[in-house]
Amino acid sequence: MSAAADARQAGARVEEVLDRLAASGDRAACAAAEELVRVLMEFYGAGLARITERLGAGSLAPLLDDDLVASLLTLHGLHPEDVHTRVERALRAAGAPVEPLGFDEATGVLRLRTAPATASGCGCGTGGTDATRAALEDALACFAPEVTGVDIETAAPPPPLLQIGTRPQTPARVP
Repeated sequence: MSAAADARQAGARVEEVLDRLAASGDRAACAAAEELVRVLMEFYGAGLARITERLGAGSLAPLLDDDLVASLLTLHGLHPEDVHTRVERALRAAGAPVEPLGFDEATGVLRLRTAPATASGCGCGTGGTDATRAALEDALACFAPEVTGVDIETAAPPPPLLQIGTRPQTPARVP
């Protein structure tokens, strides 16, 4: 299991525990648990901030490709790259043959275009498959959690190749 999956699983477990406490009806226990989560997040965030501060931006570069580290840096507002750079990093990490068309920061929607299939049908226009979409969404969740939705459009196939050759020789007409 990847570090990103482990992190998502841990986050889901925290949510489950908080939901169970909320369902119990004990408001004081629920409020205390939520406060504990907030305090721990602040504590670990402060420690991570101190680490990044002491390492400096240049020393972080080798860590930015790691999905868990990138996710933690982004979660705590410490990632040195802007959202567009992190989106590019996520697309490379997912290995999907897509081209970014734009990111709407107001809605969180990322627009992508898949590579067109070739005339022989063996192109790489697979950006619309469920597996590719899942890989993209996983990578984006780690590297650019600001992306809350993905719209994928398929590029039009290239026009057919026009073959131009010489005309066959015809016998000359005799008048």
